[in-house]
Order: sequence, then structure tokens, then C-alpha cells
Amino acid sequence: MAADAGDWLHTRSEGGPRSRPRDEHTVRMNLNRVHPLLLKWAGDYIHLREVTTADVIAATELLSGSRRRQTLTALRSLSGHCNKTGRIFRDPASGVHDGQRPLILIQPLQAAEIDQATAAAVTPAARLAVALAAVHAARPKTIRELHLGDVDPGNRRLVITGRARPLDDLTRRLLLAWLQHRGRRWPGTANPHLIVNQQTAMTTRAVSENWLTETCRGLTATLERLRADRQLEEALTRGADPLHLAAVSGIDDTTAIKYATIARQLLETTAEHHAAGPREPKGQNSP
Repeated sequence: MAADAGDWLHTRSEGGPRSRPRDEHTVRMNLNRVHPLLLKWAGDYIHLREVTTADVIAATELLSGSRRRQTLTALRSLSGHCNKTGRIFRDPASGVHDGQRPLILIQPLQAAEIDQATAAAVTPAARLAVALAAVHAARPKTIRELHLGDVDPGNRRLVITGRARPLDDLTRRLLLAWLQHRGRRWPGTANPHLIVNQQTAMTTRAVSENWLTETCRGLTATLERLRADRQLEEALTRGADPLHLAAVSGIDDTTAIKYATIARQLLETTAEHHAAGPREPKGQNSP
């Protein structure tokens, strides 16, 4: 059982003939979710092929919300890998459903929350990362993987997730400040990534997610939250059109529909609130 799990984790981390390598955080979370179940099953079974659908249901039925979804996702990945490689003969997790994920109605960030994030970004790299998330809706992973060839401050263009877009004045100013700092601090680095640090300047690796997101950690306006707020703002100001969101932000259809739905509900709630008008205060003699 341990050998099967080890082969699965290696493929998740390094990739395989028909699978791409996953992010380190994803692989670690997959392991954390299945590890306690594997320990339990190892006390009853010798091989993963002995695990049944009933075992999977029993192990996950007491979990709820994202914990259950993440656990089932990891189990499906493990059993699917073992099935493809001939280690098991049927997938015990394939028939277990985690239910429909509820739509979380994201609220726009408050100005004070955004101010906290900008105040916390005291280094050139942190300021640029905040701008890329808040202005261009770039994910932290996307920011980490940006290359020097993706930015062209002279022609005021940058490329994010394969899409060229205009470079606004704020981001351009912060980009130039970072490039100047980068050139002074690591003039001989061969790292092709736009953002580097002391550890990665001597390699060709991207900076870690923990390092990039450390500035806004613990704040309401994290880099991921700033990115989501920018997409929500686009949906609220330009109309809740998923096609427009997908074209502008480079997000997939499902995500675009989600943000359009959230924006539509927020707009409808605001309209209903204004239509109702302010309530008259009750007087002392009111029933």
C-alpha cells in the first residue's frame, strides 16, 4: 500500500507520460488528506485493491465542506492512478459524489482592506505583486512564473497567461522600480523569472508561493483575494457577461460564469435594497 501511494505521489510531483507535474502545495495537500485513511486501511488490508466503495464512503461521510471535497479529490487521483498502472482492478472512489459546491457570494473588498495590503507591501517585489494581483487579476502562481520576456515597459505591454494586455501607469512604474532594484541586487543572475529573491537568483527556479504571499498573509486582502476582487469589479462595472470576463481575464468558462453569477446577485440585491427605500423609524405610539 505504501509503495502504491509513493508511486502516485511521485507522479503527482514529477509528472508522467500522460500527466503534468502538480504544484508542490497541491501534492502536499493530497497527501495530508489521504494519509490518515491509508493508515486506517493498512490495519485491515494488505493492498489497495482490497479497499471498497463502502470503505471510501465510511471514511468520508463524516467530513463536510471543502475537507470532504479535497479528500475525495485526492482519493480519486490515487485510485485513478493505481487503476491506470494496473495496481488495482477497479476504482472504489469513482462512484462517490461530494455534492454540488455551494456558490459563495464574495463581497467586494473595502477601501481600508486594500489600503492595509498596499501599506504592508514595503519592498519593490511585494509592491509589484500586489499591483499584478489587484490591477491585472493575476494569480500568485502566475506572478511567480512570469518571465522577463513577458513584460515590455517600453511598449507598455505585458503578457499574463498567454494574453497580451496594456500596461497601466501604476503597474509600469512599479515594474520599472523592481527591474532597477533587480539589476542592482543581482546583476549577474541568469534566472529568467521576473521576480527573484536571494535563494532563486543563483538558480532558474521561480520563487516559492510562501515567499511571494508572505506580505499579505493574515490580511483580508491577500493576493488571491485581491485577484478575485479585481475580477468581481470587472463583472460589476462592465456587466455580468461571462464571455467578456473570460476574454479580458483569461479565465476558463466555469470561473467566468461563477463571477458573472455572483456579480448579478450582488447587483440584484443592491437594486432591491434601493427599491425598498429607507424604513420609517417607529414612533413611541407605533404598534
